[in-house]
Amino acid sequence: MRHLCLGFLFLLSAACHGQTNDAIVHGKALTSSCVACHGADGNGQISVFPKLAGQPHRYLLKQLDDIQAGKRPVPQMATLLDKYSAQDLSDIAAYFANQRTRIGQASADTLEQGEALYRFGNPDTAVPACASCHGPAGKGLNSAAFPALSGQFKAYTKTQLNDFKSGKRNNDTANMMQTIARKLSAEEIDAVSDYLQGLH
Repeated sequence: MRHLCLGFLFLLSAACHGQTNDAIVHGKALTSSCVACHGADGNGQISVFPKLAGQPHRYLLKQLDDIQAGKRPVPQMATLLDKYSAQDLSDIAAYFANQRTRIGQASADTLEQGEALYRFGNPDTAVPACASCHGPAGKGLNSAAFPALSGQFKAYTKTQLNDFKSGKRNNDTANMMQTIARKLSAEEIDAVSDYLQGLH
């Protein structure tokens, strides 16, 4: 009975987010080309590639759409998404969104600085708190397509912040991340990226 109830709650949760069990199962079947870089469950082992597990569905779908359309150039994914329909991409996003993120570990050396920046920002340079958009636990915000940051690899986060800062990455809504990243020092980018790796 307990397992039946848990299964029902899982299906209800997925349905509330527009993700049916059929979509999740179908999405999993389409992820064979994702495994090498992102792992079977979205928790890959290569730190230059993002963890996809637990990302909000809308965020994942936006990134897949942008990569497919060329709005977000990712050389490693060139042509990989060409064969997928809009429904396929939504189902892939549904599968990864329903996986559990594996949390890493932050370094004690930069923990205090990284946490302060994440929770309070930097008033001196008008950097807002990361938590204001990504949540106190770093789970992201599906309704606004803001990504989860909790447990993300330090190397990946650091690269993305530097790419936003330089303008190399520019598929953020209303240039929000570009504007913020330009105000961050190299030391701050390193500290907050490290902190997020262990955020739970």
